[in-house]
Amino acid sequence: MKETPPARTDSVAAEILEFYALGNEEQRLDASLGRLERIRTFEVLERYLPAAPCRVLDVGGGAGVYALPLAARGYHVRLIDPVPLHIERATALSQASATPLDGVDLGDARRLPVPDATCDAVLLFGPLYHLIERDDRIQALREARRVVVPGGLVMSAYISRFASACDGIQEGALRDAAFARIVESDLVDGIHRNTTKRPEWFTTAYFHRPEEIETEIDEAGLRFHQLIGIEGPGWVAPDLDEWLEDDEQRERLLSVLRRLEREPSLIGASAHILAISRRPDDQ
Repeated sequence: MKETPPARTDSVAAEILEFYALGNEEQRLDASLGRLERIRTFEVLERYLPAAPCRVLDVGGGAGVYALPLAARGYHVRLIDPVPLHIERATALSQASATPLDGVDLGDARRLPVPDATCDAVLLFGPLYHLIERDDRIQALREARRVVVPGGLVMSAYISRFASACDGIQEGALRDAAFARIVESDLVDGIHRNTTKRPEWFTTAYFHRPEEIETEIDEAGLRFHQLIGIEGPGWVAPDLDEWLEDDEQRERLLSVLRRLEREPSLIGASAHILAISRRPDDQ
């Protein structure tokens, strides 16, 4: 077994740490688009995670929005995140829970403080779209491959190349010339550069074209399985919370999104994309 690497967060871009230090991420998934993202992500988790109890490593897990409910369902979950505020909140919430997390640690997705082959599943629901350099993203995926058992599951999240353009149209921000310049940059090279410092316009990130994702996963030595559009076209609905509050309308919407989630022509229309991959059994 290789020696466990020390945690490293010093190379995370300062503007990214500052953005998440504002504390908005913990509530982001409670309403509207974020709420739909959370509901659909849990649907996919329930579909692919091995049965509890098994060992889940949540890398970039924030304050525990996925980790804590999974622990409540009987999973052994360890959370790692590079943002001190997230670690503070996840620790407090875990300590107050009847089903605490197995661990909460400060760390970087590219250098996980975790021994080889000690997790049954790894979740990367954030790190890859905050790593601008392709080599860094592949390194994070290689770390996930290293710490997961042979045949183990790796689920990685991505933001679509077209997310800010769609959001700018839906929310009306595209009328602002400054936001239009950000969108133009996104569409040219995928790098989201918010030089305005307005937090509602996100922070430094890389937005993927769907066809890029499989090649990065393959290069990291994982076996790619499939892409899933999380919100699909449903996230552009202006009254999304009303849809989600009504049980019948909510199920009608979710049923359509499930039907469309693997449609190649619509994957990029989803704000977030999940990739399902595994560590090959022979590695």
